[in-house]
Formats: sequence, C-alpha cells, structure tokens
Amino acid sequence: MSIVTMRASLTDTDIRTLIKGPTEDARALAAHKICRCIDEIELSAEERAHAEQIIGIMAQDAAVLVRRALAVALKNSPKLPREIANKLARDVETISLPVIMNSPALTDVDLVEIVRSCPPSKQVAVASREALSVEVTGAIASYAVPEAVERAIANDNAIFDEQGLSTALDRFAGLSSITEAMVYRDVLPVSVTEKLVAMVSGELFDHLVNNHELPPQIAIDLAMGARERATIDIVEQAARQSDLGRFVQQLNLNGRLSPSLLMRGLCLGHMDFVEYAMAELAGMPHQRMWLLVHDSGPLGLKAAFDRAGLPPRLFHSFRAAVDVYHSIDREGGANDRITFRKRMLERTLTLFQSVPKDDLDYLLEKLDASGLQSGRAAAI
Repeated sequence: MSIVTMRASLTDTDIRTLIKGPTEDARALAAHKICRCIDEIELSAEERAHAEQIIGIMAQDAAVLVRRALAVALKNSPKLPREIANKLARDVETISLPVIMNSPALTDVDLVEIVRSCPPSKQVAVASREALSVEVTGAIASYAVPEAVERAIANDNAIFDEQGLSTALDRFAGLSSITEAMVYRDVLPVSVTEKLVAMVSGELFDHLVNNHELPPQIAIDLAMGARERATIDIVEQAARQSDLGRFVQQLNLNGRLSPSLLMRGLCLGHMDFVEYAMAELAGMPHQRMWLLVHDSGPLGLKAAFDRAGLPPRLFHSFRAAVDVYHSIDREGGANDRITFRKRMLERTLTLFQSVPKDDLDYLLEKLDASGLQSGRAAAI
C-alpha cells in the first residue's frame, strides 16, 4: 500500500469515530486503524505533531479497549511519544505491560523508575525486554522481586556489571533459581564465579568450573582435587583467563607448570598460554618470549625452549606443533576456535611418534570433543 493510499484510507470519519463513537468497540477499532496508519506512513513535522495530538486523545480515553488498542498498535513504534509511553506504563496491566516490555520510547531513566516504583508484574515486564543496560539491570538487582531478577539474569542481552550480579547474589543467595540462571550466563566476572563456587553443587558446579574463568588459586586447587567431583581442565581454564600472566605465575608457584601441560596447551592451539608459560619459566617478559617463539629462523624457538628449561627430548615435537600452528594460521579458513583446535589436534597427533599415554588419551578426548562440537555447529 502506498503512502498516498494509506493517507487516503484514514478519513475524517475515523477521527470522528475515535472521539464520538457510539460504542467502546467502535472507538477501539478506529484507534487501532489510526495507530497503524501513523506507524506505517512517513510523516512531515506538521503531520507528526497532529498525530501526537491524536495519540494523546486516545491515551486519555476512559475506555480500556481504546487505550489498549493504542498500546498494542504502537508498542514497538518510535512514533509513540515518550510522555504517552510513560502514561501508558502506569496504566492497568493489559495496557502497560506490552509498552513496558517493548517500547523504544522508554529511556533507561524511565525503566529504572518503573522498577523502583511499580508493582512486581511491571518489574518483570522491564526484565523481559530484549536488551537491558547496566543501569537498568542494576536497579533490577537492587529493587526488583526474585522473578524479575531471575528473568534478567537469564537473558545474556541484559548487561550486568560485577556490582549488579553481586547485589543479586547477596539479596537472593538462598534462591536456587537465581544462582542457576547466573551459572548459565555466557560470561561472569571472576569475583562472582568465586562466590558461586561455594554456593552450588552437582551439575551446576561442574558447569561453573568448566565454563567460567576462576580465580587462579581456586582453579589450581580444583584441578588438584581439593574438592570432590572436581573435573576442571587447567588448559581450558587458562584459555578463559583475563589475566593470563598472573594465572601461569600461580601455576608455577604451585608446581603445576609442567612440560606436559605446555604440550597439551600447544596441541590445542592455546598459543597465548604457551607463550606466557614459557616466559614465566624463563623469567623474561612475555613480549620478548613472543618474539623468540614466533621467530621464523631456526634459533629463536630453540633459545626460548632452553631458557624455559623444558626437556630437550620434547623439542622436536614442540617445534613441529609450533610449525603446525603457524601453517594453519597462514592458511586461514579456521576462524572459529573449535575448527582451529580440531585441525591442530589432527595434524599434531600425526606428527608425534611417541606421546605419553596420559597425554595421548587427553588429546584424543579433546579431538573427539572438537569433532562433536563441529558437527553441532554444522547442524545449526
């Protein structure tokens, strides 16, 4: 339908019906038709001002049906004035909830005020929005009912900062639904993960320690069996660390920075971890170690290997794995981590003649896991 046709379809009769219609149903039907036209056509500044006057008339109508027609028709529209959106957000639930959940006219300031001053159903509506800012999630964590807090935490498009998540935990530490939703978020601050480790058990505990960055000492303690049922993988945990230098330093202090661990990390393509680990063992800055490891000549890697004090018998395998890493990197086509790791594992395992049984079992297990993950990604 063209703009001209849509404008022509909105007649004076529609406006009169909206204002003086004999029944609520008739006025609601006229309101819906007018709102659809306002939303769909391009308006000049003068036409937009006129449209906002008409919307204001609808928002003041005594009939719930008319106000609901307005709310439903313009819940997603940027043409709904902010003042009217806030008015509708304070209306009865059948009118307010669609607007609160969807309207782009409501600002973060408006949403925070709704969370602070409105009843639970409207707090849940705010938490159900497609995306939420840190300011809004902070208000939800501080003032909202448990259902709203859980709804927001379960949405990875709702951005929480460390304080917001900590506040939610402090308020609802004993509520399993909230701790579970938090464990399954894509990303958690280390301090929040540390709190959750002591609060959850079973499958939640396993997911937490194997999918989120842990404080270095906790990760090392878990890997050493300090807590029952812990099945943490130090190499995978290293890949999640935001402060890798500190993590490998703690590994070294705890006697966990072994040649086997470095080879496992290298075969999985976790080159950053290998660089930081070798720098720690060699007592040199990471940047200098990076230059040696990635030196295209024959001497750089050997010098790095010797400075790190790694066993000479491993150098041939180590050299081969580094070369595989560089060749895959040059080839491209392995942009996602799963594919890159699968290629690293496949190629390095074909090069090594004598891999210790524990390392071989570990790498074969990772190869199987990478194959399964690649299959899932292809299916999607």
